[in-house]
Amino acid sequence: MEPVREYSALVELLDHALQKGLYVSADVIITVADVPLIGLNLRLALANLQTMLNYGLMKDWDEARRGAQREKAQINQAE
Repeated sequence: MEPVREYSALVELLDHALQKGLYVSADVIITVADVPLIGLNLRLALANLQTMLNYGLMKDWDEARRGAQREKAQINQAE
């Protein structure tokens, strides 16, 4: 018998991350000769849009985007 890889594990992990959400935060300091030169504060949020809206993330972006689409639709209907 030959081993068989299960690719469904990656799909299930991604599906779970999109449904529940994943948030990663990292602080990075780049130094040269013990002198800190650059400090980075990195944040990553991975989720589907509805999950992000439920947590209050990207709410302003979503409302602005939907408003712009409504305006375009109204302009197209007027023409």
